[in-house]
Amino acid sequence: MQYTGEYKPPILTVDAVIFQLIGGELNVLLIERPDEPFKGSWALPGGYSSEGETTLNSLERIVQQKAGVDVENDLRYIEQLYTFDTVARDPRGHAVSVTYMGCGQEIVPEGGRAHTAFFPVGNLPSLAYDHANIIAYAHERLQSKLTYTNSIYAFLPAKFTLTELQDAYEAILMRELDKRNFRKKFLSLGLITETAEMRKGGAHRPAKLYKFNSPTLESLSRSFD
Repeated sequence: MQYTGEYKPPILTVDAVIFQLIGGELNVLLIERPDEPFKGSWALPGGYSSEGETTLNSLERIVQQKAGVDVENDLRYIEQLYTFDTVARDPRGHAVSVTYMGCGQEIVPEGGRAHTAFFPVGNLPSLAYDHANIIAYAHERLQSKLTYTNSIYAFLPAKFTLTELQDAYEAILMRELDKRNFRKKFLSLGLITETAEMRKGGAHRPAKLYKFNSPTLESLSRSFD
């Protein structure tokens, strides 16, 4: 393309795809837009990146202000997902979005905000901008990461049963896994340690509790698939 006239840079924005498990389903955090464009539609928390801020600094500020979520303390895992730069993605002009994906457990937006809510990824409302595509991309990335990292730790309590671990995998992968094969494969990776504690569950037999050896992101020695 040949450029003529004065150079005009695109607008730089940041968006957050924040996942957690609720009721056995993968959910994503959305906010209801108070202004045009797309007033009244649901969207990912996002906004303009200001001069003098890194995109991560901007994300922390925007998500706190708009969604009442503390990125540093509420999210157990976060990564820069992708840069979405389609020219026509924002009707106000060319806006480039640096998008982050974050995962956590028991995330509750502060103040009980009426226009902030988690929605099941499999049953989303009509979304603003290209946010449906961004969420789909983030979900695919998360599913892929489960096969070569220990990123599932971000969705689980500090101590968990093997059933809770498998349920988390199934919720994100959106398919059932064979119980025996899953446990054999996962335990062979050496990522978790059996504790001396048990969890009682009503009429069920007490279940052993496990914990991750490392509460931070690690790559697996071989693919878990």
